[in-house]
Amino acid sequence: MNSTLKRVSVACLLMFGLLMANVTYIGTVKADGLRTDSRNVRGFYARYAVDRGWITADNGKTTLAKTVDTGDKTYRFEREYPLGKPFTHVVGWFAPESASGIEAAMNRYLDGSHPDLVVRRAIDMVSGKPAKGASVDLTLNTKAQEIAYKDLAGTGKRGAVVALEPKTGKILTMVSVPSYDPNPLAQVNKAKVNAAYNKLDKDDNKPLLNRAIDLTFAPGSTFKTVTSAAYLSDDSSRDENTQVDAPDSLPLPGTSISLPNYHGESCGGRATLVQALTISCNTPFAIMGMDVGYDKLKEQAAKFGVGQPLEIPLGVAASNIGPDEGKAALAKTAIGQQSNQMTPLQMAMVAAGIANQGTVMKPFLVNKIMGPDGAEIDGTDPEELDEAVTPEVAGELTKMMISVVEHGTGGAAKLPNITVAGKTGTAETLPGKPSHAWFISFAPVDDPKVAVAVFVESGSAGNDATGGAVAAPIAHDVMQAVLGQ
Repeated sequence: MNSTLKRVSVACLLMFGLLMANVTYIGTVKADGLRTDSRNVRGFYARYAVDRGWITADNGKTTLAKTVDTGDKTYRFEREYPLGKPFTHVVGWFAPESASGIEAAMNRYLDGSHPDLVVRRAIDMVSGKPAKGASVDLTLNTKAQEIAYKDLAGTGKRGAVVALEPKTGKILTMVSVPSYDPNPLAQVNKAKVNAAYNKLDKDDNKPLLNRAIDLTFAPGSTFKTVTSAAYLSDDSSRDENTQVDAPDSLPLPGTSISLPNYHGESCGGRATLVQALTISCNTPFAIMGMDVGYDKLKEQAAKFGVGQPLEIPLGVAASNIGPDEGKAALAKTAIGQQSNQMTPLQMAMVAAGIANQGTVMKPFLVNKIMGPDGAEIDGTDPEELDEAVTPEVAGELTKMMISVVEHGTGGAAKLPNITVAGKTGTAETLPGKPSHAWFISFAPVDDPKVAVAVFVESGSAGNDATGGAVAAPIAHDVMQAVLGQ
């Protein structure tokens, strides 16, 4: 009898041990796979049982994403985006099985699963109330955002607009065109969501991409501000009036190719730095780039944030000036060509760094996070990224950029009774293809409140497009909106 009981006991213990091992295996090793398995509908339904926090802007005054109680027991809560296309690439969307933008990056706050909300979640569970998430307030200036979108989308051109607050790094606008209505992607019907997504994914204009941060482009002459920064920083005796060679055409070392100025224009053979930037001569900046060398130019770019990892909290593609391919390539890199590739956000950071007396601030989108009771539980404090240049060099660059707007290619960015600093850019792409059009700027010069980068992508700007003609007017309107004019 005792031996029989022992055998039964051992068998039970073995089975219990195997059961616990299996539970542990499923709960750890297999958990992620089971949770994301398309046959597991529990996660799908659970997403709609949470009263998801809202996404707002303008210190909570403007609603960008909200949760609606449908009254349906299966799909209790549904997401809506009242302002639609101008905000899609920042706010994103919350779909049955995926999410994008802030909806994805701040998901644990929005759905209430973040450790900061554990007490609140426990209270909701005990009381039988639906789980409720925190709300996320963004730094966006909604008026400027809508104007940026209207200006860019109204032209039918692809591109991006980014505006920053120079002293803090707050992202005031981030627009990407073409955009799309996020509401069809937030439906509870998976088949309809998949159909809507697949249509966008197959669109040749790639509307799902956020051109402000997902892609990099040749920055053209806007990069001459970085080359100027490196050249001025390399010798403290240099200033805006330093004379530099400015030939009509520059033979590139080791090649049979000569680099001309834009449209073959003459820059007089010699020019001051301010004159060279004002009329955007190519040859003097190519010479300056070769003079400072690849390493110093790369180091200068890095101080503006180029190549540094960024999360805003959205992921940002890394900008770079390209590899060291010799002096001829460096000459082109110095004028924003060759393998030089920048995001529109990065070029906004260049403008903001110059505006902020040489200090580049980390860009960010999240202003604050409010718990379900409305109390602030977290916020973003401004943080320095790097000192790109000294205040003295920033001052020289500012004077040069003022001249671009007052006397040169950036006149379309002028604002009444406000001094604006800026730089145009027209970046060549493939032979026979239209150029990229750029403009970077900041204002007011004496107390900068906004720095802007406007980018219009190749293939949509037209063969004769220039940053001054295509991009500067958009920057004008965005700055005007931020400054309340």
